[in-house]
Amino acid sequence: MSNARATHLTRRGILAAGGAVGLGAVLAACGDDDPKSGGSADSTKDAASGPWTFKDDRDETVKLDKVPANIVAFTGVAAALFDYGIEVKGVFGPTKTKNGKADVQAGDMDVSKVTVLGNVYGQFNVEKYATLAPDVLISTMFDDAGTLWYVPAESKDKISKLAPSVGISVYDRQLPKPLERMLALAESLGADVKAAKTVEAKKNFEAAAERLRAAAKARPEIKVLAGSASQDIFYVSGSNLSIDLEYFKALGVNLVEPSAKVLKASGGWFENLSWENVDKYPADIIIMDDRTATIQPADITEATWKKLPAVKAGQVIGRTPEPILSYDKCTPMLNNLAEAIEKAKKVA
Repeated sequence: MSNARATHLTRRGILAAGGAVGLGAVLAACGDDDPKSGGSADSTKDAASGPWTFKDDRDETVKLDKVPANIVAFTGVAAALFDYGIEVKGVFGPTKTKNGKADVQAGDMDVSKVTVLGNVYGQFNVEKYATLAPDVLISTMFDDAGTLWYVPAESKDKISKLAPSVGISVYDRQLPKPLERMLALAESLGADVKAAKTVEAKKNFEAAAERLRAAAKARPEIKVLAGSASQDIFYVSGSNLSIDLEYFKALGVNLVEPSAKVLKASGGWFENLSWENVDKYPADIIIMDDRTATIQPADITEATWKKLPAVKAGQVIGRTPEPILSYDKCTPMLNNLAEAIEKAKKVA
């Protein structure tokens, strides 16, 4: 990444990228489509007559006269709520790709049925937001300062005046915690957390976690590196701060990572490597950032990448640095890594 391009990346953009390029600097704007909203799920209607209270991860409590009907959320949050039967009216964040299809962070949502307030980092249509008559705005947080992800700093004051907000932290904790918090939020909004589908999804997640733990214990020699690709830089992520990597490490996965001293330069998240130095950290498996803003493995043309032992062995899989926080969506992350470790050849 050239110095000129780097100056356009905010600290927030780099932090949550987990080693990726700043999302706003890469994603092409897909427009501010304003299709009809899908509204709120039927499950919320039954409770709509009663008061609603939720204490978020900023220790701030939102109190409303009734359960929110007009919900606006960061795309990934909306996708998680959708898995629990809660639909939102508007979204902001990576929602549609250049061809108009659902972004990976939109999960199973029908993106034609939500109002998109902004599709890239730094984009948030405040005027359109106001027309939705929002009851609450919900997003994740990638720092300990309570900064709502994808809510632009320059317009956050205007946005905050239109509706109260809820923040779910995905900073410096293991994956199960934000999963629990999202489930609690969904329940408060009317989701049936005892539904067979939800109960089964949680059991499957727990089983996948045990599978990954067992795989890591059986193959401690297998080194796993978390990477992300941009045009000029290969980013190697540290195991701290990111909810997925912290959890993988807790389960025993042998993660290859930069030293704390090296990571300090990026706030603890990642190390920048030129493509000439992409072989700095030997690894048997490489898990690569699957977000739209990053270059995917099949599209990497650098010869140094193609010479990596893990690449030559076909031991490169996807990584989801911003997981959709439902048990259903997080289970494949664990199973895919477990399978990769189980089958991996020692090549580093």
